[in-house]
Amino acid sequence: MNWISRLFSWSPPDAHPRASVQSSGGGVVITTPQQLEDALRAGAVSGSGEIVNAHTAMSVAAVYACVRIISGAVATLPLHIKRRVDERTREDASDTDLWRVLRRKPNRWQKPAQFRRMMQAHVLLRGNAYAMIVWSRDKVQELIPLHPDRVQVKQKDDLGLEYIWTRKDGRRVVFGQADILHLYGLTLDGIGGVTPITYARESIGLALSMERHGAIVFKNGATASGVLKVDKQLTPQARENLRESLEEYRAGGSREGKALVLEEGLDYKEISMTAEDAQWIEARKFSRSDIAMFFGVPPSMMGDNSGNDSNWGTGLEQKSNGFRTYCLEDHLTMWEEGVTCDLIRDDDTLYAKFNRAAMAQADIKTRNAAYVQALQWGWMSPNEIRALEDMNPRDGGDIFYPPPNTAGKSEQEKPDDDPQPA
Repeated sequence: MNWISRLFSWSPPDAHPRASVQSSGGGVVITTPQQLEDALRAGAVSGSGEIVNAHTAMSVAAVYACVRIISGAVATLPLHIKRRVDERTREDASDTDLWRVLRRKPNRWQKPAQFRRMMQAHVLLRGNAYAMIVWSRDKVQELIPLHPDRVQVKQKDDLGLEYIWTRKDGRRVVFGQADILHLYGLTLDGIGGVTPITYARESIGLALSMERHGAIVFKNGATASGVLKVDKQLTPQARENLRESLEEYRAGGSREGKALVLEEGLDYKEISMTAEDAQWIEARKFSRSDIAMFFGVPPSMMGDNSGNDSNWGTGLEQKSNGFRTYCLEDHLTMWEEGVTCDLIRDDDTLYAKFNRAAMAQADIKTRNAAYVQALQWGWMSPNEIRALEDMNPRDGGDIFYPPPNTAGKSEQEKPDDDPQPA
């Protein structure tokens, strides 16, 4: 049994269990009074009274859409390991162990896209993503993901970082900085990231509150609350019969839309605003746009076509370019620097690079026009274009055609047997 198997192997609890030992399934590592208060409240309470955390936020359609779009783009874009041959030449380093881990099998149970999608979702929902690096002679063999709620990062006196991971049985394991792949975006202290959930708590809480309000309204037959007035006092049995009749009427079904008959001189008076009066639908649209702003996703990409995305462009291609430039580029750079700095030890010529062109594909007509210009001006060969279209190379396809408007051959291209003037 190797050390990684011993680390994750189960051990029986002590004869006298400590109060810090949690039940099977894990929990949250609490290190500050604020975290203790949030745990006792089952999360952070927003001004609307809704509890907002990573789990409840995902129940909001706008948050789920933003996390799905960003993490899906990171998971599906090809991540290459490149080797710098010289100042002008780069090549794919598919012969390295790191390429195998990132492109074939990051660990014993996950596929590459699943691993990257989960890590990116951790960054978006919790601000940080951690993976334990399994080394073998300075070569990466596996990446074991660690749940961010169970990892605590500290900066030591020598300015290095250490990571304390709490297992499900309560035991703590300390890792050095060289043993953890740590991904995070925006940071305020330099050692840990912050998540949009923290600062969008009020917007997400408002969205949760509006969804709960809408569910209750439609559950009650989309009727508003009110009061029943009567001139005389009702007996307890009469009040109970009236309550049962109203509940049956408001439950919908076969009585939906029929008239309500009031007896004993009862008079109904509405006292609350309807959903239309409160502009419930418009408020939900504003909430979606507000959440999309925190994540940097165009509202139209997550299904909200009610607004105007003129700042992102009018066409789908322009919106995709804006999303890639102002939102996705930040996350792609985070991955590239994290992989290059944390997973490459002994070779300074290796680095990680996403193929961003895979996301920028236009329609076939636009691509063909671009390929024709690339061939005419000699900055792409036929085989390079065939590779972009996932086609095999052809014989003689590595040639670069000279530009058509050149005045003539350069001095280096002139043949040596040119006749000399008489």
